[in-house]
Amino acid sequence: QVQLVESGGGLVQAGGSLRLSCAASGHTFSDYAMGWFRQAPGGEREFVAGISKRGGWTYYADSVKGRFTISADNAKNTVYLQTNSLKAEDTAVYYCAASRFGLVSTAPTDYDYWGRGTQVTVSS
Repeated sequence: QVQLVESGGGLVQAGGSLRLSCAASGHTFSDYAMGWFRQAPGGEREFVAGISKRGGWTYYADSVKGRFTISADNAKNTVYLQTNSLKAEDTAVYYCAASRFGLVSTAPTDYDYWGRGTQVTVSS
């Protein structure tokens, strides 16, 4: 059974940084595309960043491009989201997701497995 566990969230001041981690188990990590999504209170779950299987291609939402970086360590079965220059509007629960399709998609419905999320709160 595929399991995804996020960590690294917390409270940070605007302009600060956090590194989110998503540890995966139960599947061949490099065969899946991985994505980060976020959901603010009262909002819909939105795509943040994704990395294709084997890490060959990355894609970012316009709102985070140039500030966030997604990466994967296949040896550790872990995907990371480095978040820099954080803004108050980045406040949300951040979720990690895995897609058997292998290519990055911005649609939550294209992902098969989800973690429980980690809270990121940015104070202004």
